[in-house]
Formats: sequence, structure tokens, C-alpha cells
Amino acid sequence: MSALQAVVLGLVQGLTEFIPVSSSAHLIIVPWLLGWPDPGLTFDVALHLGTLAALLAYFWGDWVNLLAGFLESLAGRGRVRHQSQRLLWFIIVGSVPGGIAGVLGDKYIERFFHQPGSTHQATPMLAIAGLVAALGLALWAGERYARHRRPLADLTWKDTVLIGLAQALALLPGVSRSGSTITAGLLLGLRREAAARFSFLLATPIVAGAGLKKLLDVIRDGSSAPPALATAVGFLVAAASGYLCIKYLLLYLQRRTVYVFVYYRLALGALLIVLSLALLIE
Repeated sequence: MSALQAVVLGLVQGLTEFIPVSSSAHLIIVPWLLGWPDPGLTFDVALHLGTLAALLAYFWGDWVNLLAGFLESLAGRGRVRHQSQRLLWFIIVGSVPGGIAGVLGDKYIERFFHQPGSTHQATPMLAIAGLVAALGLALWAGERYARHRRPLADLTWKDTVLIGLAQALALLPGVSRSGSTITAGLLLGLRREAAARFSFLLATPIVAGAGLKKLLDVIRDGSSAPPALATAVGFLVAAASGYLCIKYLLLYLQRRTVYVFVYYRLALGALLIVLSLALLIE
């Protein structure tokens, strides 16, 4: 892997992990379109750790407050009164569906969509195209029909479970972790910025867990590693671009709709269908 490939894939991961367009899909699509082989599990771990670093850096103050509220709720013998005390409990509960889905289904998803050392095939691309377009339509419905009035302080246990279930669907490339959780938040009436903020906070334990699992897989399977320079470059680019993406996406959603992401997903889905069918015909 060259340094240029590492930069490109690091940017793809950092930007698409948080924009609701699916990072896992783009990390398959971009190498496929450019004719690059799958970068492999070790490099994938580096990219996940880069976006985890971005989440922790941006929400550092939030996590300090969340942990303080969590400890206060424990000291109060389980009486959770304030939003700062409840929010970490919400994140824990909301992470359970995604964690279970990852443990049970990750190896099957990897087997179908990823072929380390080889280029991707048309059939998985068609599946990704359908998922990209389907989530785009769901995101459109969330923007078009829901009332975006509820702040994050109004989040309930029911909301948390539903958003957590939506996050579990993001195991499928093309769905998007941020896309599914932001869409669920919008459909539940959350403000756009509130839906995105909870999406990012909820992503932290899942991204950490996924990175740890992939790291253990690398150690257990003895996966070959790309050059150390390329791995370091991918990590740093993913971390820096991810941090900036979080910052400016939250600012954007305070005043703008998510329609631009809907249009992008529908256009990308259509393009992938055309390219995949062309390969199948050949």
C-alpha cells in the first residue's frame, strides 16, 4: 500500500464515518472503483482507531460530564434524576443491540463483502447499492415528515432502544451507523443537531468495541500488515478528518436539512447499480 492510498482511504473513513453516507460502503466502493485490492484487516483497524480518537478528542468534555453524572447516579442508589446522569445509561443501553449484532453477524458480513487481497465483485456491490438507496429514502422520510423540535434532554428509554436497534443495522455496508441513528432520531422528533450529537456519543463504545474486536482478530489470525508508514498515515488522516467532520457537521445541522445526504445516497446507489450490472453483463 502506498502513502497516497493510505491518505485517500483515511480521508474516506474520517469523512464518511460521521456523514450519514456509510463509511464501510465507501471503504469497499473506493478501492473497487480505483482497482485497488482490499487493504486488509490490519489497516481497517488503524482507520477505526483513528475515528475513535476523533470521537474522544471532540467529545472529551462531554464524556467527563457523562462519567461524573453516571457516578452520581450510582451514588444515589440507582435514582437517575438529571439528564447528565441518564445520558450515559442511555448510551450503555443503546449500545447493546449493536454489540450483539456485531458479535453474532460480523464474520458473515465480512465474508460476503470483503475479500482481502482481491478486488471486489459485482454482486456485493449490488447489495450495497440497494442498502445505500434504501437508507437514503428512510433519511428523506425522517427529514420530510418528522417534527424536529425535541432537544437531547427529552430523550427517553424508548427512544434509546429504538435508536440502538437502528445502529445494529449499520453492520451492513451501505446502511451507515450515523445514517441509521440520525434517521431514527429524526423520525422520533429530535432536532437535527441533537440527533447527530447522540449518534456520535452512541457510536463511541461501538467504534471502540469494533476496533478492539478487529485488533484481536489480527492477533489471532496473524493477518499480514501493510507498511508501518501507510498504517500510521491512515490513522492520522482518519483522526484529523474525522474530528473536522464532526465539528462542521454539527454546525451544519443546526441550520440546514439532511436533504443533501439523501440526494448523494440516491445518486450513489444508482451509479453503483449501473456499474455492477455492466460488470455482470460482461
